[in-house]
Amino acid sequence: MLPGSRRLRVSGDSLSVRELLAVVESGVFYWRQRLDESEGVAREQAAAAIKELSRILDSLAQQLVAGREMVQITSRLPSTRVAPLACAICGRGNRANAKYCIACGSPMRLGEKSAPRPPPKLSLAVAARTDVGMARKVNEDTCYSGEFTTADGKIGTLLLVADGMGGHAAGEVASQLASETIKAELKESLSAGVPATDEDWHALMRQAALKANERIYTQSRAMGGRGMGTTLTMALVAGRRTHIAHVGDSRAYLINPGGVGEGGPWTQLTADHSLVARLVDIGQLTPEQARVHPQRNMIYRSLGTDPTVDVDTLSQALAPGDVLLLCSDGLEIHVEDAELSQIVIDEPNEAHACERLIALANQRGGKDNISVIIARMRT
Repeated sequence: MLPGSRRLRVSGDSLSVRELLAVVESGVFYWRQRLDESEGVAREQAAAAIKELSRILDSLAQQLVAGREMVQITSRLPSTRVAPLACAICGRGNRANAKYCIACGSPMRLGEKSAPRPPPKLSLAVAARTDVGMARKVNEDTCYSGEFTTADGKIGTLLLVADGMGGHAAGEVASQLASETIKAELKESLSAGVPATDEDWHALMRQAALKANERIYTQSRAMGGRGMGTTLTMALVAGRRTHIAHVGDSRAYLINPGGVGEGGPWTQLTADHSLVARLVDIGQLTPEQARVHPQRNMIYRSLGTDPTVDVDTLSQALAPGDVLLLCSDGLEIHVEDAELSQIVIDEPNEAHACERLIALANQRGGKDNISVIIARMRT
């Protein structure tokens, strides 16, 4: 949600520099009002925001002078695991040094005479924790993990983090409504049949998120709670794949000590729907500056603030040792990605890893509610 009436339209891969300029100007006006109305620390924060936004305004104006009307942004979810070695039997991608195919167990080296071995059986070990933090009086986060089963057996495990917003308990209501609605919608849909393809999973999860958006939006109007909403990051792990739906700036990470891509042992599976994330995309801010930026909490996409919402979806294959980590922004503003992944790798107990991450975030200020879910694929 951006201050004032200006809205930022993201179309495909492109973003209008003029629209972004108008949004930043609206932000300057908002912080000038705060400067006049505030005292002490709040006044210093407003002054810092105006200084930073003025620098951005100057840079955007220079781009317009140079004739740059549109910029490319990161609107798609990032690519994940690098799997360059294809199995000759089933075609599944594997890591470059793989000896056996992760999917069918066939030898990856030509001339290998050993018989194919079955892929290892995997189980999912899950822990979830949420904490009010050191600065807030109410925990507006909702954190959930649970299984979906039928008479024929287990379908999958749902992991969900929702970070509510709106104040006066509105955020708490919004995040709980999101969790309750999504669980009910998925239960009803899965009882009718399990999706056969990634696209079917995406449609199912997107529909559940849209139903939650509708309920929160209706409740917000009934309560007179304009601006009530919540982020949503959920992952449904079914067999060796996870299917993710995402709105807002809560996050999902994939972590593996052996590496999950060119960047190292972790990758962020979701893209933050926030103003500062877009400023990072176009080079106006560094990731380090974005972490402490005074407007880092301003998101342009959330459940419940508009009649409808765009939902990002993604499917990801899972390998032995993979860890899915979902968290609210109360964790990532204090704990950097490299630290986060190292704690998960070093601590084999999922519950203890959650507790260590929350303790570290609180030790560094705990400025927001902190929620974290860790789900590890074990053989």
